[in-house]
Amino acid sequence: MSFDVICFDCDSTLSKIEGIDELARRVGLGEEMSKLTEAAMNGELPLEAVYERRLTMIRPDQKSIDWVADLYISEIVDGVKDVFSALLTQGKTVHIISGGLRQAILPLAAYLGLPENHVHAVDIYFDDAGNYSGFDQTSPLARTGGKSVVVGELKNEASLVMIGDGKTDLEAKQAGAYVIGFGGVVDRAIVRESADFYSSEASLHFVLDHVL
Repeated sequence: MSFDVICFDCDSTLSKIEGIDELARRVGLGEEMSKLTEAAMNGELPLEAVYERRLTMIRPDQKSIDWVADLYISEIVDGVKDVFSALLTQGKTVHIISGGLRQAILPLAAYLGLPENHVHAVDIYFDDAGNYSGFDQTSPLARTGGKSVVVGELKNEASLVMIGDGKTDLEAKQAGAYVIGFGGVVDRAIVRESADFYSSEASLHFVLDHVL
């Protein structure tokens, strides 16, 4: 199979971390936050039920966002750099679609050779002192069904594939995308059972065989 547009989730797909959980751990809220993230990613809670709550509890500042941005890169999944290089060399259109925080993901995207306008995530806001002052509550990616909205805007008449680890990535099917489930970091039963193709390989190299 060959696709015109290749889209990747970020957390537990391109990087081994869940950014929001790492930010929570940094302020001593790790266990509670991990439970909320798991509930959302397994489809037990709607994303909008946990999104604002998590950020209000953590209140991540500019320094913590810079810190987790570095962590995304240092904890990159095996094969990701090679996969992006191969796709971009072949002229494929590549996007990152994530419910994570955009400013934390942009450095990883730059490292992988993606322009900023190919990163779809939730903007976070700071005051003049760099303290947390909110997030983009209008972003579709902060609520259930948001990835299908973004995929629908990107797809047009193109063939599109979404690669990710969570229930939110399965939403891309609603917009006519082919979904590859990735369980190399976290193996989720709902994704394994519902994705068009599923792999639990630790490396993302397998993707090239299925999208080119």
